Amino acid sequence: MSGGGQRAGTGAEPPGTEQPGAEQPVGIDELLERVRAGYTRVEAREAYDAAGSGEALLVDIRYAALRERDGLIPGALVVERNELEWRLDPQGSHRVPEATGHDLRIVVICNEGYASSLAAASLHGLGLHRATDLVGGFQAWKAAGLPVTP
Repeated sequence: MSGGGQRAGTGAEPPGTEQPGAEQPVGIDELLERVRAGYTRVEAREAYDAAGSGEALLVDIRYAALRERDGLIPGALVVERNELEWRLDPQGSHRVPEATGHDLRIVVICNEGYASSLAAASLHGLGLHRATDLVGGFQAWKAAGLPVTP
């Protein structure tokens, strides 16, 4: 594209001249509140029971250093956050065998329950409508005295 003109809607508009209907930026706290309103989060004991009965797949998205430091949840599928959507999309060419369909109940687990909320919302965007996350993350699991392997 030649010429020096600005294109409409590029974010380069002067303050106060935003496009009608454009969403205003939000902070992370409000974003978390919004995404969490779209599903019911689970507590550690509920996640443990659901996984034990085969009703849910636990997915640990913590990075390697945290897993090495704190341990693993037995039976949880480890998928680092940057690969999550590719591994759990039932229609994706890079999916894990556990990604059996859009009705799969997935409980995403991060370290403290923040990144997992955003990850669960992203899975909803792929049609995994039963995706949720663990309130308090791995630290809540551990504090509840649930199984952890070194």
